[in-house]
Amino acid sequence: MRSVRIGVDTGGTFTDVVAVDDQTGEIVTTKTPSTPANPADGFVKGIEKLGPLDASSVVHGTTVATNQLLEDRIANLGFITTEGFEFILEIARQSVPDGYGNSYFWVKPPRIVPIHLVKTVGGRLDHTGGEVRPFTEEQAAEVARWFRAKGVTAIGVCFLHSYANPDHERRMRDVLAREHPEAIVSLSSDVLREYREYERSVTTLVDAAVKPTMRRYLANLSARLGMPFSVMKSNGGVLSAREVVNQPITTVLSGPAAGALGAALIASTAGHPSVITLDGGGTSTDVSVVIEGEPSITTEGVIGRYPCKIPMIDIVTVGAGGGSIAWISPEGTLKVGPKSAGADPGPLCYGRGGTEVTVTDAHVFLGRIPPHLLGGEIPLDVAAARTGIQALADKLGLSAERTATGILEISAFNQSNAIRQLTVKRGLDVRDFPLVTFGGSGPLLACRLIDILGLPAVVVPPDPGNVSAFGLLTVDVKNDYVRTHVTRDLSPATAGEIFRELEGEAAQALDREGFDEPVYARSADLRYYGQAYEVRVAAPAGEVDEEWRREVLDRFHQAHEKLYGYGYRDDERHGVEWVNLRVSGIGPITRPAIRRREPHAGERPAAATRSVHFDSAADTPIHQRSDLDPGTVVEGPAVIEEYGSTIPIHPGFTAQVDDYGNVEVRRG
Repeated sequence: MRSVRIGVDTGGTFTDVVAVDDQTGEIVTTKTPSTPANPADGFVKGIEKLGPLDASSVVHGTTVATNQLLEDRIANLGFITTEGFEFILEIARQSVPDGYGNSYFWVKPPRIVPIHLVKTVGGRLDHTGGEVRPFTEEQAAEVARWFRAKGVTAIGVCFLHSYANPDHERRMRDVLAREHPEAIVSLSSDVLREYREYERSVTTLVDAAVKPTMRRYLANLSARLGMPFSVMKSNGGVLSAREVVNQPITTVLSGPAAGALGAALIASTAGHPSVITLDGGGTSTDVSVVIEGEPSITTEGVIGRYPCKIPMIDIVTVGAGGGSIAWISPEGTLKVGPKSAGADPGPLCYGRGGTEVTVTDAHVFLGRIPPHLLGGEIPLDVAAARTGIQALADKLGLSAERTATGILEISAFNQSNAIRQLTVKRGLDVRDFPLVTFGGSGPLLACRLIDILGLPAVVVPPDPGNVSAFGLLTVDVKNDYVRTHVTRDLSPATAGEIFRELEGEAAQALDREGFDEPVYARSADLRYYGQAYEVRVAAPAGEVDEEWRREVLDRFHQAHEKLYGYGYRDDERHGVEWVNLRVSGIGPITRPAIRRREPHAGERPAAATRSVHFDSAADTPIHQRSDLDPGTVVEGPAVIEEYGSTIPIHPGFTAQVDDYGNVEVRRG
């Protein structure tokens, strides 16, 4: 029996599985429909499809926490904060989505915790962590008993300035443990030890909200799997399931983060260190930017309507997947997404009771994907797709072909807008980056994205539908730690002391994971004095002295200039303010090797043909990707098919297979 490492990524439509043989490096992939009612069913079924294996490790990318937030399933959640600050969630920030032009129409959404479930406790710290008023233990006990009487079992605690001194929060946790032992508690000083009370409060409450669901799910999965496993985190690292249940908010972008890392490794191996990645699934499309092999990290992420300031790979998600529904607006115009048919009932062509036209139906109708998925495991009802497209076309007064093409065009522009948003925000020119596209639906619009964005090329990895699952096996164990220290004159001695404390915390966590030689990555958040937000830059390892300090300041000036087009390096009127110091503790793993492909022996089978509509319907060559040797060039119009995905090559485009089996699509 082979010894393998297994990665399992649960998506909205399919659960993807990748196994890497520890001895030979052989990679085996498979897929199975996701089971939204109980994601563990799809997880276990996917592993069973691989056959009898001896798994040395299993890594899981999960959407359980993400879906709970996106679907706004927040209930039975309480909030404890400092006396006099009970309206911190109501006040929030003055910013209005989409700018002040939207302020006449925007209605502030309900708070994550309604005001009647917010309680306060006496006691006060200043911004240095010094005690202004002592913690009121009697009031804390009353609050704990009140929540117990109300049956509220998930509670977030965020006291003013607890990032500087967590003592009052820890005492509140002790009181809750004594007076309300059933409560599941999250402390802001554990979840996010940095300043900005509103964001820290919401991040802590999100953690508390998803804890019960994640604990049940991971306990169920652990019992069925019968072995320890790890879970992908949003920051680009993994952590054992037994540890991640204590801070489940770190998993909110679990699957998309794995996809970005897997694509980064594949692209770097093929000679593309800086790329844009696009993960097209059945429900949504996730876009990220990779610079010199490393996906960009942010702490300004938002999941649904909730700001989450934990470190996460900078990903923009749009509702533009294969299951995105085409609909007609009240004004009579055609729209696509963000609502999705998902895995159940799925598109019309799935024949499972779906009633609305989707992007997949448009591809099926135009012949751009085969009349079956997963190598024949899921037959598609082409007639149902045709009937649905025709009915929609009749309402629009268009031909069925033009309607289907329009659906795909709108979907392509939705994806391109997400790419522009991420690149322009970082001061990057999209035309400088190849696009690595993967996921089951990711490669389907490759040619249109080249034209819309002016991309130099689109790279489609082998088994694109399983890149996220593959990415799970490329990821180090990683924990992030932060300390707010706001000053315009940072003492190297103080900075060194803070870094030693953070690295000590990281070492303890990694020791529990079995790593006795961890790696530490430092960074710092800085801003010009008077600015409201910071720029993060990497900080050197080693001795923290004046030279170290000058190096970090130099990196800040460079990064600010690149992001915003200006800086104040030589202007004494604009001092630099240090805000946060950060450490990532990393336990390195051995990554799977991506091997060069060998040409097939013998003659390549001739391509089949099928009627495919690009500019017009015509018999078009249909190539099986497994038959294409390195160096093979396919000229459009053509379609390249494989087990989990399809690449339509439009007229005027060419596709070439590189040494690693990637298909590079270019115009002309």
